[in-house]
Amino acid sequence: MDKEEMTKELFVLRLHDIEAIKFGEFTLKSGLKSPFYINIRDMISYPRILNGIAKLIADKVQHLQFDYIAGIPYTALPIATLVADILDKSLIYMRKEEKSYGTKSNIIGKFKKGEKCLIIDDLITTGESMLETAEKFREAGLQVLDFAVIIDRSQNGEEIMQQHGYRLHSFVNVNEIIQILEAGHRISRDQASAVKRFTENMYSGDFSPKAPANKLTNRLLEIMHQKKSNLILSLDANKQADFFNLLDQTADHIAMLKTHIDILSDFDETFIPKLKQYAEKYNFLIFEDRKFADIGNTVRQQFQEGIFKIKDWADCVTIHTIPGEMILESIFDKDSTQTAFLLAKMSSKGNLMNENYTRKVFEMGEKHPNIVSGYICHARNKTDLRRLKNKIPKGQLLLMPGVKLNKDQDAKGQQYTSLEDAVKGGADCIIVGRGIIESNTPGDTARMYKEKAWELYEAQNTPE
Repeated sequence: MDKEEMTKELFVLRLHDIEAIKFGEFTLKSGLKSPFYINIRDMISYPRILNGIAKLIADKVQHLQFDYIAGIPYTALPIATLVADILDKSLIYMRKEEKSYGTKSNIIGKFKKGEKCLIIDDLITTGESMLETAEKFREAGLQVLDFAVIIDRSQNGEEIMQQHGYRLHSFVNVNEIIQILEAGHRISRDQASAVKRFTENMYSGDFSPKAPANKLTNRLLEIMHQKKSNLILSLDANKQADFFNLLDQTADHIAMLKTHIDILSDFDETFIPKLKQYAEKYNFLIFEDRKFADIGNTVRQQFQEGIFKIKDWADCVTIHTIPGEMILESIFDKDSTQTAFLLAKMSSKGNLMNENYTRKVFEMGEKHPNIVSGYICHARNKTDLRRLKNKIPKGQLLLMPGVKLNKDQDAKGQQYTSLEDAVKGGADCIIVGRGIIESNTPGDTARMYKEKAWELYEAQNTPE
C-alpha cells in the first residue's frame, strides 16, 4: 500500500478497507434506514490515504485562481493543510466555535481583504455548511469562488453551488463509489442496486419522513387560507383601550394575534373574555409571546397559574429551549391541543443564538411534533432565511419576526427584513408590530401587509 500511487479507484478501495464506507442497515439522523454509510473522519489516522487524496485534490484545483486555502473543521482541515503545503498556498480556517474574547476574530491565519480563498470540505450533501462558511469569509472581506470536496453525495450539489455564485469541484460521487466497489468485487450486485434505489428515492422525496402537522398547526393553516392571510400582528399596547382600538381596525386582516400580556398596565378580569370574543368573531388564533425559559415545574405554574392564567386562553406560546427538553415535556397537559413555537433565531442585534444553538432547537422540536408547531426565526435576507427553512422539520412552520415593507433597523437594536425577502425566503407567516400599529392608518396598513404577503406566499407555494 505504501508504494501505491493513489488514484480514484484505489482511494475508494482504501476507504472500504478502513471501513469508512460500510454496507448493511444504518439508521440516519433523519430516522431513515440506509443500506450504506460513509464516514471518512477516521481517514486522518491513515497518512498514506491522507497524503494520497491531498495530492489528488491538489492536482484537481491547481489551475484555479486563489490566494488561500481553507478547510472546514474538522475532517477537511488536515486535508486542506496538506493541499496548501503541496501548492505552496497560505492556510486559513474558520473556527467551528465562535470566539467571544480577545480580538473575537473567528478566522485563524493571516489574510488580506479582497483576495480569493478556495474552501475544501470532506463531502457535500445539502451544501448548507459550505454556504454558511463562504458567507462568513465574505463578511470578513475575502472572495470565495470555488469549493473542492472529496465525496459528493448530493443530488445536485454543483447546481446548488452555481445558484449561489460558486463552483463545485468534487473528486468522486456516490454512483462512482458503488461502481468501483462492485467492479472490485467488494459488494454484490444486490447491494449496489439497494444503494442506487435508496439514493434515487431519497432524492425524489419518496423517503421523506412523514411528519403531519399537529392539530393547532392545521387549524392555523386553515385560517390562513380562509382569510387569505399569513399575517401575525404583534399588538403591544399598555392600555386596554388602545389594545382593542387597534384590534378593531386590524382583526379582519390577521391569521394570528401575538400578545405580550404582561405589558398591560390596566389588565383585569374583563380583558381575557373580551379578547376571546374577538378571536371567535374575527377568526384568528391567540399567540402569547411569553418566551418561557425556566425549569419544568416553574414554567408549568407560569403557564397555568398567576393572574394571567395563560393556559385558559392562549392557543400557542413561545418557548426558549435553554433549560432543555424537559420544558417541552412539562408545560402542557398531555391531552392539551395547545402548542409552542420555539425561539430559534432572534431579530435583535447581538443576540447569542448562534448556528449550533439554532440547529439544536430544530432537533429538539423535531422530537416533539405534537406540541411544537414551528419556530421563530429571523434572517438578514431571503438567502439566509431559505437556508433556515430547509433545516426546519417537516410539518412545522417558520414564523418570521422583524418584518417591514422595507428593510430597516431601529435605535434599540431591532433588525428588520423586508416583507418580500421574508416570504420569498420561506416564511410561512410574517410577524409585524410597529410597522402596523404605529402607522396613521393601522387598518389600511394591515390590509396592505396582508395582501402583499399572501400574494407572495401563494406564488411560493403554488406548484408550477
